[in-house]
Amino acid sequence: MGADRGKMDKENSVNQQKKVFLTRLLRILFALLLLLALLPASAWFLFPWYAQSMADRALEGKPFHIEISGAGLPGFSGASFRKIKVTFTTPPDGCGDAATYSLSLADVLLSWHFKNNNTPGAGTFLPNVLNATFTIEADSLNLKPETEEFAFSDLKPEITANIDISRNQAFKLSFRPLLATYPIDSAIVTREKLRLEGVRFNVRLSAENKWQQPLDTLHVAKLFSDGNQSPVGNFKALFSSKRNPLNPCTITLTDCLVELFHWKASTESIEYDLKEKSSRFSLRLAEIPLAELPGFKGSSSTPFATGRISGLIPVEFQDSTVNVRNAVIMAGKDTRLLFYNKEQKPWLSLDFGIGEVAKNLNASVILNSRNKKLSGLAMSDLSASVLGGTVTSTPVSFDPSANTTRLTLRLNRINALDRVRLHGDFKGSLNGTISGTIPLVIAKKGFSIHNAHIQSPGGGRVTFAPPSIQKSAQERIFGTQKPDADYTFSEPDLVLNRSLNGTATISFNLKKLLRKTDGGEMLLLSPKGTLMLGHNRTNMNTVALSDFSAGFLDGTVAIGHIDYDMAKKEGETMLQVNNIPLQKLLDMQGTKKIYATGNLRGNIPVKMKNDVFEIRDGGMNAEQSGQIIYATTPEERAAANQGLRTTYEALSNFLYVHLVSSINMAPDGKSIITIQLKGTNPDFQNGRPIELNLNVEQNLLDLMRSLSISTNVEQVISEKALQLQKK
Repeated sequence: MGADRGKMDKENSVNQQKKVFLTRLLRILFALLLLLALLPASAWFLFPWYAQSMADRALEGKPFHIEISGAGLPGFSGASFRKIKVTFTTPPDGCGDAATYSLSLADVLLSWHFKNNNTPGAGTFLPNVLNATFTIEADSLNLKPETEEFAFSDLKPEITANIDISRNQAFKLSFRPLLATYPIDSAIVTREKLRLEGVRFNVRLSAENKWQQPLDTLHVAKLFSDGNQSPVGNFKALFSSKRNPLNPCTITLTDCLVELFHWKASTESIEYDLKEKSSRFSLRLAEIPLAELPGFKGSSSTPFATGRISGLIPVEFQDSTVNVRNAVIMAGKDTRLLFYNKEQKPWLSLDFGIGEVAKNLNASVILNSRNKKLSGLAMSDLSASVLGGTVTSTPVSFDPSANTTRLTLRLNRINALDRVRLHGDFKGSLNGTISGTIPLVIAKKGFSIHNAHIQSPGGGRVTFAPPSIQKSAQERIFGTQKPDADYTFSEPDLVLNRSLNGTATISFNLKKLLRKTDGGEMLLLSPKGTLMLGHNRTNMNTVALSDFSAGFLDGTVAIGHIDYDMAKKEGETMLQVNNIPLQKLLDMQGTKKIYATGNLRGNIPVKMKNDVFEIRDGGMNAEQSGQIIYATTPEERAAANQGLRTTYEALSNFLYVHLVSSINMAPDGKSIITIQLKGTNPDFQNGRPIELNLNVEQNLLDLMRSLSISTNVEQVISEKALQLQKK
């Protein structure tokens, strides 16, 4: 019995040990299970602290470095970060040196999605290959090189990457990137003082395409310089990162379109040389309405220009400078500049014809202007062959705030006069080249000119032919003088000023001016003066002429000032006559027997109205003493009576010391000319004093038509002979 009891105690002891072992084993297993349960929670909780070290280990030995700050607790499908900065270096190649870039993302959300691509391996529940899609969303993205030569920024970017994750038998993981996409929607690129806004491009890189960007459309909405918007915008082009093996350092954009001042321009390709950092292309301008150019818009009823222009502009771009070389500008049908009269009807136009207007056009356009008052376009070294001559310009700056462009054009032997056309009451033709300088200010409301100097060795003929008026029966039967007048001029020399509101001042100097009508001719030598158009703001129909002078009959005529109302056709002035040879006046009047010396001067008030004029209390006096000889033949003296022979003798050698004349003419042409002569004839009656008073009544309008009053003069002399005989 005792033996049985011992045996039972031994069994109880073994059972107790087993129970303790099982209890401890369960506790250990429970602790292990609890540890396994706590490890993910601990990893999740500690993620913000070891995220940086995980990234460092993952990228060890790679040309990448990631700085993570502000990591949040991850969820099942993503994690957030306050900032992620990626620094990476591109290796050098034959097109450029190694370059280091930094990419900064702010307020980042990294999300992921996993997809099983095949069945799990034998004896495991884990798949051999997982396909992971990572999406990065951020408030902002900034990319710039270490040299800071440019900067790229984007708001609300979204970048997606697709990666295959695989494991081998040793559970070692490997990664194979498949695809990365980044739809750029409205990014900004800056380089020095240039800024591109509204940049759009779909970035799509894939292993299938050997990580080459396929062909897609690049769009740039606006170009700024120094904070000011330039007239270049809405650029579109096709771009692919694939390069031509023959030119591995050249990036090519194809099918390019751009707007320049809202006009369409295009080029087949733009080539950018990575080694030289320069680009080349030929910009083709579509047909641009000339009236839409700054300064030529005018109004729908009075455009300053008509027709269209087009062109081909070869361009080289490097270091923010655009160089234009040997460009060509073409004019289309009816391309011309227009000028208007007071009735807003064209009176003069400059016709460009069809074909080349300018060739060999060269210029340098600086896009990063230094003066912040100027826009992004500053043009220099402008030159071109225009209409057979050359044109050069001072530097040009576009100011978008004032909407003006300032420049000074220098013209050299431009064949422009041949292209001038006159309209309305004016006809004629001009010829010769022009040269000079034209300072211009071009604005949306028009253009202004300050002290432009233009001259030409040529000239031309202008005919003023106003509309015919209804004639009476007598005028139709016997005929009347036509109001048409031809003006022939040569070697014009002009100084021109024009304000934006259209007022103009023209100071002119000609070699000669010949006026020809049905009644005769009048030649003026070296006429000069100043014309003012539109200066009388209360009466825009007024044209003013001031400081006019000209050589006439070896003397001079001058007008101090005259305001002429073109609507009322009226004006008045004082015609000043100086140093006019008396003999020239007599020759013009057609006298054949009178010869005289001495010069005349005087003032003749002239009042014009409705194409006629009148003279009141005008007069001319001899500047000094002179001689008058009334020549007769012996036969004439022998046949004359005693009284007439006495007159012939008195005037055969008349030395006058006093010669005064007065003239009055009514609008119908009826005039009275009085002439007072005092002097002596040393060969007549011992040189006693002689006084002659002559009154000549004549229709001066008829006189101007016939250019002769010889009959009247000689008749008056005969009458005076009778008076002398009675004394």
